[in-house]
Amino acid sequence: MSSTQNNNMYISINRLRRENVKYFKLFFLLLLTACGGDRIADTQPQKWQGAEVRVESRPSPPQPGKNEFLIIVTGERGPIHDIMVSVRTDDQDQWVQAIQDGDIGVYRRAATVAPGTRSVLQVQVKRNGAEGVLRFPLKLSI
Repeated sequence: MSSTQNNNMYISINRLRRENVKYFKLFFLLLLTACGGDRIADTQPQKWQGAEVRVESRPSPPQPGKNEFLIIVTGERGPIHDIMVSVRTDDQDQWVQAIQDGDIGVYRRAATVAPGTRSVLQVQVKRNGAEGVLRFPLKLSI
């Protein structure tokens, strides 16, 4: 092979690599877009003693039956992890403590939801001797 043929082959291979990288980037972008979904918040965030408390459900939106709830607590400096969080869905139920998911301000717990009285997630928060209850109305998927 002459040097001109080698050079042309080298240019062709580089061009092919660049095009493949371009298509790989496009594929990856489309994959991220498809996996992202159009998630909307299950409930509106609420404030308690300077902390923002948000609730997400799994599945989203919640369905009648057992659902997992993530309670996310953040302050002006970031996640709040020195707090006790308990949940229930009916005034007659006992409070059940949520499990802290590391020191990232996320607490998890499963609870039974249903149309009617069990369509409000009650979140009890305790910190430094203070206690409060927040009520998050749930829009159930039936």
